[in-house]
Amino acid sequence: MHIDLPNGEQLSLQRPRIMGILNVTPDSFSDGGQHDEINAAIEHGLRMIDEGADIIDVGGESTRPGSARVSPADQIARTQPVIAALKSQIEQQAKPVHISIDTMSSEVGAAAMDAGATILNDVSGGTADEDMIPLAAERDAAIVLMHMQGTPDTMQTSPSYDDAVAEIRDYLVDRASVAEAAGVAPSRIVIDPGIGFGKTKQHNLELLAHLDAFVASGYPVLLGTSRKRFMGSICADREGNAPVPAELVGATCATTALGVSQGVMLFRVHDVKANRQAADVAWALCDAQRAESKALP
Repeated sequence: MHIDLPNGEQLSLQRPRIMGILNVTPDSFSDGGQHDEINAAIEHGLRMIDEGADIIDVGGESTRPGSARVSPADQIARTQPVIAALKSQIEQQAKPVHISIDTMSSEVGAAAMDAGATILNDVSGGTADEDMIPLAAERDAAIVLMHMQGTPDTMQTSPSYDDAVAEIRDYLVDRASVAEAAGVAPSRIVIDPGIGFGKTKQHNLELLAHLDAFVASGYPVLLGTSRKRFMGSICADREGNAPVPAELVGATCATTALGVSQGVMLFRVHDVKANRQAADVAWALCDAQRAESKALP
């Protein structure tokens, strides 16, 4: 399996791939304000590449619970110079690394692609901006379609499902069908169950326990659990104090290994080196299990 990208490029999914998060925002839930200055952002992006990132996901708008929208002009001002600089460095070093733009705006997506991005990562699944999916079709971009119940400012108010796994899987397959009908090739579509986006802790755990249901759709699956709050409550200390997001690296790695074991091949994370190791070890174990199964009479 692979993902087709513009200009005849491809991202092979013969092994798990790591998408490093580069938030150039002042207010993201875990790393807001750390990389919102252009030189710091470029330095962090290059560091993630050195640590094993296959994709750098650049975002100029926080989608944490309760966050407000950021204008396309402000998003472009934040992201386009960073994408252009990273693209230049990647080409100079001949690194097999791709850049995605984390946005719900087709205007921002187009500007990012002009600067060198090849993947559109839309947490609204192409519903916030009716021009996003046509943009992907027109520019031969890969597109990540994520599920979110509500909007970032309302999604955690009272999320509710009768069957979270079935409803979210069916929603994503439907969004993928909409994209295909608009001219996006199936080989350019990735789905994301949207862990933490309009889900309770129990919903998140149900989704993680049944990631194979999403893999069975035939579309590559992106998993984004990095440093998310629901894991903090699971990892609370004896006094009931939850770790801060930056302390949830081990928890994130556990979900990465779990995802690999169920066939997920793309992981969006803050901590690239640790999750690269988790994915690689989990993949080696899966390989050993497959080899053992083939050897059985």
